[in-house]
Amino acid sequence: MKMTILRSIFLIINYKTFILTSLSIASTWLCGHYGLVADFPLNLVGIAIVFPVVFSIDSAYKRRESALGQLSDLRAHMVSLYQASRDWLDPKHTDFSQEVRTKIIDIYSSLSDTFIEGSKNGKSKDKKVFKKVSELSAFSQQFRLHGLQVGEMSRVSQYISKMAVALERMRVILNYRTPITLRAYSKVFIYSFPVIYGPYFQYASEHYSPGLEYFMPVIFSFILVSLDNIQNHLENPFDQVGEDDIKFKVDEFEKMLD
Repeated sequence: MKMTILRSIFLIINYKTFILTSLSIASTWLCGHYGLVADFPLNLVGIAIVFPVVFSIDSAYKRRESALGQLSDLRAHMVSLYQASRDWLDPKHTDFSQEVRTKIIDIYSSLSDTFIEGSKNGKSKDKKVFKKVSELSAFSQQFRLHGLQVGEMSRVSQYISKMAVALERMRVILNYRTPITLRAYSKVFIYSFPVIYGPYFQYASEHYSPGLEYFMPVIFSFILVSLDNIQNHLENPFDQVGEDDIKFKVDEFEKMLD
């Protein structure tokens, strides 16, 4: 438990935190050394930084939740297809149901290459997984050879169709992120604000006890960089960097098909 908490903390507090903290402390010291003092409005922090960053974090979180929903839909339709091959046909066709199971697990195993490796390399290998879905669609026509009725065959086709829809929606989440310009705008102000506001930190320190004049630049730097790091980790739910990323557990999925 303690190691998990520490790992989470080090994900949001990194080298950028300490670089910005050092720069903001240096700016505050220089302003004090040269007598630069100003009462800048703090509401600019909320307007220029906090609101855009919180909006980006919320958007990234919703994308992750949407990806989880699509993954659950994909798994549910895969399980339903396997159960159809197992339960809708004559019990003597066990070899066919096992072949369907093997193909489904193969598709699910390919998700790692498509989304996790695609996140690391900058290119999603979506053609591979979609090709396997296409092969499964062609293979599903053998349901007819094993006596499946037309109405039930339509349901099998719907399972495969919905699998393809879920995969495509997940691919879109991987390839299209929250607005790049908004994130760039937020980063500019996040990494410049604690430095620019050196005169304000010196002005506010008049009301502090001696030695506490650098308290505000340190706190502001830690808060702003942490928010930026949280947004970065949520931005791509497949890259396996953040604690909240989506994980494709093939062994767990195989147990669902037992």
